[in-house]
Amino acid sequence: QLSLFRFMVKRPFSTSHSSVDSKEMKKFQLLAHKWWDEEGEYSALHSMNDIRVPFIRDSLLSMSSNYHLGNPLSGIKILDVGCGGGLLSEPLGRLGASVTGIDPVEDNIRTADRHKSFDPVLAKRIQYKSSSLEEIVEESMETFDVIVASEVVEHVADLETFIKCCSQVLKPQGSLFITTINKTQLSYVLGIVVAEKIMGIVPEGTHEWEKFVPPEELEHLLESNGFSVKTVKGMLYNPLSGSWSWMESTSLNYAVHAVKSGARGQSRPTDALSETDIQQRSATAGTAG
Repeated sequence: QLSLFRFMVKRPFSTSHSSVDSKEMKKFQLLAHKWWDEEGEYSALHSMNDIRVPFIRDSLLSMSSNYHLGNPLSGIKILDVGCGGGLLSEPLGRLGASVTGIDPVEDNIRTADRHKSFDPVLAKRIQYKSSSLEEIVEESMETFDVIVASEVVEHVADLETFIKCCSQVLKPQGSLFITTINKTQLSYVLGIVVAEKIMGIVPEGTHEWEKFVPPEELEHLLESNGFSVKTVKGMLYNPLSGSWSWMESTSLNYAVHAVKSGARGQSRPTDALSETDIQQRSATAGTAG
């Protein structure tokens, strides 16, 4: 399988080899209407925004010399992979980014679309599409400045394919942000036994420990696929306060920021979008898929 990838690196992947796991899709299908219930099954993801949004924003601003006050991510094109109901797409859109959210579960996309429609600013800045990452590779080669894949890689069927596709749709020097769960005894006890079976913080069956990814494995995969890993930070969820904080240890949850190597061309992610860009994007959005 690996040798097959060696000569496919530069070419779009055929959609027959998919990182989407149909079992995982069925799980999320059942909960699609619950995304925006802040007290419900996704409450931990709502509160995760308190640390993941500033992490993405500040990492990007530290790489940039010019940004717009009030809209610090203005002109930056972000792909939110596995966007669910849009919990992370919306705050990134509010920071001024132009966000494309994709998710293979159509009901998730319907929920996300409905929710953004209440805010005319977000309605313009965010577009959602029911799609896997592989399905958009061909039309989106080196299109995005940033990819976020938050709480996604522990659900994909083939992580190597997933990382390669991320590289293909990112511009050179583009940023990839991942948050996920480490594969440790502690993550089994707290992430599955306590969180799912005892406290019901997330629905039972949401996670499979076998699919959790150790940071060393993720770093190796990223580096062997042309990324330079900039940051790996541990994350801790406190179920009593319902809040997240950063911590030294990555033994439970962790966040990664990696940058795709290669020289950046003429386009700079910090430049504001031109009118033509915006018109082209809305034209594409209208005809895609």
